[in-house]
Amino acid sequence: MKYITRRLLPTIVLTGAAIAGAWPLLATSEEAQVSSASLATPASRRATNKALEWLDKHQRSDGAWHCDVGFKLNESYHVEQRNEPHVGVSALCGTAFLASGSVPGRGKYARNVERVLEFILDAQDPNSGFISANGTRMYSHAFATLFLAEVFGMTRDERVRRALQRAVKFTHDAQNEQGGWRYVPNAVDSDMSITVCQVVALRAAKNKGIRVPKKSIDAAVEYVLRSAVTQDESSQIVRGSFKYQYSSLNLAAAQHTRTSFALTSAGLTTLYGAGIYTDDDIARFVQERRIRKYVELGRPLPSFSAMRRYVLSHYDDVATRDYRSHYFYFYGNYYAAQAMYIAGGSDWSRYFSRLRDDLIARQLPDGSWRSNVEYEGERGREFPLSTAIGAMLLQIPNNYLPIFQR
Repeated sequence: MKYITRRLLPTIVLTGAAIAGAWPLLATSEEAQVSSASLATPASRRATNKALEWLDKHQRSDGAWHCDVGFKLNESYHVEQRNEPHVGVSALCGTAFLASGSVPGRGKYARNVERVLEFILDAQDPNSGFISANGTRMYSHAFATLFLAEVFGMTRDERVRRALQRAVKFTHDAQNEQGGWRYVPNAVDSDMSITVCQVVALRAAKNKGIRVPKKSIDAAVEYVLRSAVTQDESSQIVRGSFKYQYSSLNLAAAQHTRTSFALTSAGLTTLYGAGIYTDDDIARFVQERRIRKYVELGRPLPSFSAMRRYVLSHYDDVATRDYRSHYFYFYGNYYAAQAMYIAGGSDWSRYFSRLRDDLIARQLPDGSWRSNVEYEGERGREFPLSTAIGAMLLQIPNNYLPIFQR
């Protein structure tokens, strides 16, 4: 895909391991890296260390972290199985350790990474490539694929490469005719939140030299651009945001028209992950794909500056009120952080300074962060999902993890 290959970067070096076949991202400079590194503070480093220690203590003997397994239902979470080894959460926990510089065979948390790697490899269906256990769905498959991609980039382990290629093929095969993904493979509809997970995982795999079909990325970008809000539609649905789902032009599906901080962060991250960085990139893609919403109906094109403004101006939607301990806060910022870091500049500094200070202030004394989708186990309340994401977010200035690199 020409948009992916038009910017070439030197090979990325991650904790001493060369990452071959880097997927080009926005160009960066030494000054930008130094500026980002300065956003880490002694307090944020202490908070990170406490979070990693908490994750270390709560990893089970099977290599996983246990959680309730279910799916998002409106603003809550529908539980199908309680206190089970969770593929997606375990992959995120493992990725938090990778972000600290630990890799299989090296680093303070090397053994943790090795154990979760074995759990994820065991959870993969050898025929289909689907990574699932105890009923986990496409979200978890994507996070597990991302984890495998990062581990493979560090180790070049042939066993991991084979598992990663199978996982990528499954992701491609599970994509539907809309160009997106849903909770289960090959669903007839799609949504932004699940689509972004798949694209980020595919990007990471491509970075490491894994075959990723061009048509899969093109279709995903088209889906995202169809979901963009390019002119104010109401007081709640405004320019620069992205919709949860888009309906066809012949249907009026009001339930599919909501937008949010998390969804807009997801849309922006998907575009960056696919190598779409500028308004000119969008214009060229729209013309080549003849996207009807823009070409035939003449609606305004999406604007990156409007997307970033929306993210910055809607941070309080999840940082205050009822959402400060909601999984929307952690999920939304997981993608907002990727997008704003790639964008860089003053927008990134403003955003991350606020996020960092909020995370430090909300961390529990034991090193974890509370969220509303965790479970009550034999050890009491445990919060591995929010703690893994919190640890990853605070470690972005480390510049260790390729998904959090420009």
